[in-house]
Amino acid sequence: MTMKAVGLYKYLPIDHPESLLDLELETPVATGHDLLVGVKAISVNPVDYKRKAPKDLVEKTPKILGWDAAGVVVGHGPDCVLFKPGDPVYYAGSVIRQGANCQFHLVDERIVGRKPATLSFAEAAALPLTTLTAWELMFERMGIGKAGAHAGRSLLILGGAGGVGSIAIQLAKKLARLNVTASASRPESIAWCKGLGADETVDHSRPIEGEFDFVLCFSSSDLYWPAFPKLVKPQGKIGMIVRTTRPVDLAILHDKSIAVHLEGMFTRSTFQTPDMAAQHALLDETAGLVEAGVLKTTLTANLGKIDAANLRRAHKMLEEGHVIGKLVLEGW
Repeated sequence: MTMKAVGLYKYLPIDHPESLLDLELETPVATGHDLLVGVKAISVNPVDYKRKAPKDLVEKTPKILGWDAAGVVVGHGPDCVLFKPGDPVYYAGSVIRQGANCQFHLVDERIVGRKPATLSFAEAAALPLTTLTAWELMFERMGIGKAGAHAGRSLLILGGAGGVGSIAIQLAKKLARLNVTASASRPESIAWCKGLGADETVDHSRPIEGEFDFVLCFSSSDLYWPAFPKLVKPQGKIGMIVRTTRPVDLAILHDKSIAVHLEGMFTRSTFQTPDMAAQHALLDETAGLVEAGVLKTTLTANLGKIDAANLRRAHKMLEEGHVIGKLVLEGW
């Protein structure tokens, strides 16, 4: 049986008609811990366009991108114990495997969660990658108290209106009960951040004033590194998700004993860590919080069916850097 998919052979600029192609591929077969998921909706993230950045490489078999999906389990390997056919699920997947921009996708059940019952497939697809990223960084890497142990302390989110920032604001306010300042520069992004719960916003196109207990950098780490010594309080913590592109001077953080925490959301699936199933538990807990009305989807635009033309449009919007929340595609 064949399936529809969107993939690439050549790594080309997104405006090139062959940068992403509509394909017909063999439907994969689930083995081991894998679920075979019938994909209903996907979301796009910066990792998508970073993984397809132009370079001199031609794939012999098509490369499929996409690391946010919601769908229904249609099959599973013999080692699966968490899900059965017919279960609605959502997940981010693994960058060392084919992505989810296909009708039927293989994913290890240990990094899959049950879809929130109160959300559509499109609304659910907006959440996995960004929720995993923000949650792991804040609560696991930085040790911010998920149940309010640090209530009232100050948090600055650099890039508040983006995908990760949009869920981080909610986690910080609804769970950690922090005092949240989010960076945003346009009227629509300021309104979005405040609507998610930010106590105040600052314009990141200008120098940012003040000292914060915690700083989450979801924007250019290179750009903000020189400012960290002034932005972070003594013994404060910085969380980063964007790689630096040049050597950084740790000495500038030493006098204040500032700690730096790095988050790679794909670490567990890439290295098959013993605690890999923590992402299954995290997504299930998130589903419960969504169903209880504590968290909400960060979907802001549904760009239509899943095909190469719409995915090229989504990638271009992300590359231009002005997307608020998450972009989703739905149906085949």
